[in-house]
Amino acid sequence: MEKRLTRSDFVFILVFIFMLILALGAFFYGMKMGSDRTEVKYTELLKKYEEKSGGLTAYHQSYLVSFYHTVYLPFREFNTKWDDAQDEMAGQSADASSILKQLAKLADEKYESMVSQSMPETSPLLKEGHQNYLKSLKLFSQAASGMQSKANGLAPAVLMTEIEKNASFTEAKNFALQAQKQYYAAIVAWHQSMEEGARGMDSIKDPAALNFNDWNALNLNLKNASIASILASSRQFALFTPQDVTLRVDEMIKSGQAKRLNASTISQVMDILIGTHAVRPGDFVHGKSKYYPDDLLPQLPFFTKME
Repeated sequence: MEKRLTRSDFVFILVFIFMLILALGAFFYGMKMGSDRTEVKYTELLKKYEEKSGGLTAYHQSYLVSFYHTVYLPFREFNTKWDDAQDEMAGQSADASSILKQLAKLADEKYESMVSQSMPETSPLLKEGHQNYLKSLKLFSQAASGMQSKANGLAPAVLMTEIEKNASFTEAKNFALQAQKQYYAAIVAWHQSMEEGARGMDSIKDPAALNFNDWNALNLNLKNASIASILASSRQFALFTPQDVTLRVDEMIKSGQAKRLNASTISQVMDILIGTHAVRPGDFVHGKSKYYPDDLLPQLPFFTKME
């Protein structure tokens, strides 16, 4: 005879099933909690590792390319207009006030296109370079606007002298040179991440004092960054790039011309080159295949084509 389940049996079975479901739920919940904690733990460890090695890994090529297109190139376009405007204002029939007005407007436009951009916190050289280019544009705009009212009342030679000694224009150039120095230092950091044991900028105590033997021992990116550093310290604001200067320096050293002119340091060679207007924009691109056919460079446009 089949025995019927009692009410207490039903209650026991229901309680058992409930406890089983509760136990399974607690098990899977515990697994998820453990997984989440493990993920957080290793994410923090990875973040610490990346921060520790950030001096190298933070400057991979994608950041350099992004900086080039969103920060460096807009400023470069302004710099080109600034260079053209100076030549134009030096002419007798120029409307200097109108030219300065257009320069101020262009500086504001480039500032607005750049201010919304951001650089990674782990890439301080690019972040600071971005800020310095913004400061430069802001000062260029303010200085150009402030000089508009009196520009047409000054003789061209006098106006150019006023521009040259204007404190805001001077600071604008200095901020731009500092930003350029930081960008090229970031390229050196990229090189270090690509080549084990490659030297960094901290290995060069004084770029201006480099003798020819020390200079020849540097890779191309270190040479360019050293030139950018010397340009910043000597306040040489021009349209040519550091790599244009690097090529001309190497050319003078290898031809023996530097020694014939009694130059013994890189800064002395630079003084000769810049003082005689022997460096031109595009020199590097034109001579790259001859002097640097196999050198390691990031894929940035100013290393491969005219800007």
